[in-house]
Amino acid sequence: MVWLALFFLEVVAIYFAWRSIQTARTPQGAVGWAVFLVTAPYLGVPLYLFLGHHKFRGYEISRRDSERVVEAVADYGKRHKPLQKTEKDTTLFERLGDLPGVSGNGLKVLIDGDEAFGQIFEAIDQASTYVLVQSYIVNNDGVGRQLASRMIAASKRGVIVRFMVDAIGSKDLPEKYFDELRNAGVQCVDPKSMRGPKNRFQLNFRNHRKTIVIDGNVAFTGGLNFGDEYKGLDPRFGQWRDTHARLTGPVVSQLQLVFSEDWHWATDELLIDELNWDANLDPADMTALVVATGPGDELDSGALFFISCLAEARERIWIASPYFVPDIDVLSAMKLTALRGVDVRLLVPEVIDHKIPWLAAFAYFDEIRDVGVKVMRYNEGFMHQKVVLVDDALAAVGTTNLDNRSFRLNFEAMAVFFDRRAANEVQDMLEADFARSFQLSKSLNEQPLKIRVGAPLSRLLSPLL
Repeated sequence: MVWLALFFLEVVAIYFAWRSIQTARTPQGAVGWAVFLVTAPYLGVPLYLFLGHHKFRGYEISRRDSERVVEAVADYGKRHKPLQKTEKDTTLFERLGDLPGVSGNGLKVLIDGDEAFGQIFEAIDQASTYVLVQSYIVNNDGVGRQLASRMIAASKRGVIVRFMVDAIGSKDLPEKYFDELRNAGVQCVDPKSMRGPKNRFQLNFRNHRKTIVIDGNVAFTGGLNFGDEYKGLDPRFGQWRDTHARLTGPVVSQLQLVFSEDWHWATDELLIDELNWDANLDPADMTALVVATGPGDELDSGALFFISCLAEARERIWIASPYFVPDIDVLSAMKLTALRGVDVRLLVPEVIDHKIPWLAAFAYFDEIRDVGVKVMRYNEGFMHQKVVLVDDALAAVGTTNLDNRSFRLNFEAMAVFFDRRAANEVQDMLEADFARSFQLSKSLNEQPLKIRVGAPLSRLLSPLL
C-alpha cells in the first residue's frame, strides 16, 4: 500500500508540475515549481496546494454580481469628470482600475501612527450613519482595543458598523474580540470561520487592503494596520515610519466600492442600497481615482500599476516601499526609466522585519544602481509606507508593495491623485525621509558575508514571495 500511495503522490506531483508550467507567470516560477514537485512530491504537493496559484477566478464572479455598484459609481464619475485636462493622462490608470478619474476630491497625507489613528478615531466618533472598517492586521493591543471601543461606541449610538480583517494577517486576533463587537451590534466577518470554495482569505491569497469609510464622505487608506507597533511602541522596530491618506470627494465612493466587493465576496450581502454613493465635493477639486488590484484581475494589474508610473515619468519618479522583490517586467521598466535620464529613487528600510525579502532585495540593487537608480536606505526606525511620486503631477498612496506578492497574490488598493498640490505634499514628505536615510554605495560583493550568501539564495524564492 505504501508504494501505491507514493505512486499516486508522484502522479499528482506530475499533474501539478504541468499545471505550473501552464499557469506560472514567469519561466523561473514554472521551472522552480516543476523541479520541486517532481523531485520532492511529499513537500511540493501540499505546498503547491497553498502557494502554487497566482490567479483567483472566483473574485471575478463577485465583481459581476455587484455590477450595479460599478455602474452607479461610473455614472457618478461621469458627472464629476475633470473639467480641465490634467498634466498626467488618467486613461491608463482608469483602464487598470476599471474606474474613472473624477474631480472634486481632497487629500490629506498622514505621516505617522499618532496622526493617522487620531484622525481615523475622530472620524468614527463623528459618524452619523455607517462605518466600514477593513484591515490586514488588527491586534488585540492598545491600538486594536481603541479601534474596538470606537466601533462599539458608534454602534451603540445607532451607527451601522461593518468590520472585516484578513485571516492570515490577523491570525492572532482572538475570537473574543469578534464576540465583543458582535454583542455590541457590530457586523463582523470572521474569516477563520469561513469554509468552502468561496473562501479567498487563505494562505496564498491575502486581503492586504486597509480601508475605512465614514458615511460615504470620508475615507482612509495607506500602510498602517491597527497595532501598537504602528505607533512606534515595539522596541524591535523603534520609530515606525508609515503613510496613510485621508480622502474626501467622489474618490471615497470608489474606495467604498472596493470594500463593498470584498464584503459581498465574504458574505454574499450586497450593500448597494444601504450606502451613500453621492459623496460631498471637496473645494480642493483634485482629480483622483482608486486603482484596486488583485489575483482576480485578468491582467497582472499590480505590476502594471508600477510599470505605468515608470512609463509616465519624465523628470522623476520616487518610490517608497518596505520590500523590493520585483519581477523582470518591473525591473526592466525601472532600468529603462533611469536610462532615459529620469531621477529614479527607491526608498527602502535598513531595518529588517521579514528577513528573506529583505535579503532578496540586495540581489537586485546592483542592477538598478548600475543604470543610475538611487537606492535610499531609511535608517531611523522601520519604514513601511507605500508611496509613489511621478514628476510634479501624480502622487499615489495606498497598500501596494513593490514585490511579487503585492503584484499578483494580494488584494491591494492605491489612491492616485493627478494634482500638483498632492504631488508637492508627497514631495515634502519624501524629502524629509531622504534626510533620514543614506544612499546605498556598496555593491553586493562588498556587503557582509550573510548578505552576500543570503541575497542570491533568497532571490531564488522571489517568484514565490
